[in-house]
Amino acid sequence: MSDGTNYNIKTDVKYPAMAKFDIKDVIDANDDKWFNQTLVKINDSVLRLGVLEGEFHFHKHDDEAELFYVLEGNLLLDVNDETHELGQGQGYVVPKGVVHRTRAPSRVVVLMTASAGVVPTGD
Repeated sequence: MSDGTNYNIKTDVKYPAMAKFDIKDVIDANDDKWFNQTLVKINDSVLRLGVLEGEFHFHKHDDEAELFYVLEGNLLLDVNDETHELGQGQGYVVPKGVVHRTRAPSRVVVLMTASAGVVPTGD
């Protein structure tokens, strides 16, 4: 499981507006256990791709809600005292100010969206 030092989080915008992109290329190029890449910026929001295995730390975003949408695998989302299991094609919005963490006992591919100013590791 991740201990907080093994997160590979890239907040640079990988693809500019009006550029065709294929997230499979980003997924296939990744060999980290915990990878998070900002793909594009849309207005004041960003779309990020996560290729995850292990667990993230509990955190919150004081001013931002965050969407998790599973493309492949199963994601465990601990929110307050509840665990939500998300499978392929399922999503969940964590409201601003709510303590949460993600866990992936095995590899999962997730799309996430939030305001561009959100710090992925929490406030």
